[in-house]
Amino acid sequence: MAAERGSHHLEQYAQMMLEGQVVILTGASKGIGRGIAEYLVDEGVKLTVTSRKPERIEATATELRERGGDVLAVAGSVGDRDHTNEVVDRTVERWGTVDGLVANAQSFRPTMPLLEVDESDMDLLLNTGPKGTLWFMQAVHPHMAAKGRGRIITFGTNVGITGGPGYGPYGAAKEAIRSLTRTAAREWGRDGITVNCVNPASVAHRAPPDDDPDRLASYKALFDNHPMGRDGDPVTDIAPVIGFLLSDASQYVTGETFQVDGGGLMRP
Repeated sequence: MAAERGSHHLEQYAQMMLEGQVVILTGASKGIGRGIAEYLVDEGVKLTVTSRKPERIEATATELRERGGDVLAVAGSVGDRDHTNEVVDRTVERWGTVDGLVANAQSFRPTMPLLEVDESDMDLLLNTGPKGTLWFMQAVHPHMAAKGRGRIITFGTNVGITGGPGYGPYGAAKEAIRSLTRTAAREWGRDGITVNCVNPASVAHRAPPDDDPDRLASYKALFDNHPMGRDGDPVTDIAPVIGFLLSDASQYVTGETFQVDGGGLMRP
């Protein structure tokens, strides 16, 4: 009974810390982004969601509103600076401010050796990765600095740290984002803005194994030597860390990379 009361009090505290915040979440229509969106609206966040495909982000927004969320949907490419400005302008027009940015969106290319990477591969990943992330960071900065408080969360990847074979362009784009994160943390700290990066691990959202025996076997093999022996869940494993970084509980944390991977980086 005491444990249940303690859990209930923690949930109330978390909601109190996030309720009423205005947050922009990019790449919200599927996978990790979708899980974060569900978590944030359940915590009472006023949420702007973006994704490249209009029909997909509108469907996501409709489902989030059915959960009771106060949601604005804006379709467009994260690498388009005009889209970035539109998202921020419409958010401020609707709610008067921006408290947090969760820059989750990033295009992905199939794995390939470095010798096969061409200019189009690099352009796509750099435009939608570090460039798109920076445009959003720049666009929200004046609104956060004006009130002396802001939370910016970016996304990296473990394969950028480990140099995963076949992930050269993707890893390079994500490592550039981590560098921008640290620079922004140093430059904007006196403005009351914290900037942190999350390296999440949630594999199944990209290609769920379903009932295919071969895919199930491959999926299981991924976690044979994983410290926790399982994949990360976008809602229950990853999103709560995002909630912490958006809250005042993280007010003295900036320039950091959070490994939300169940210890996966420690694998041999």
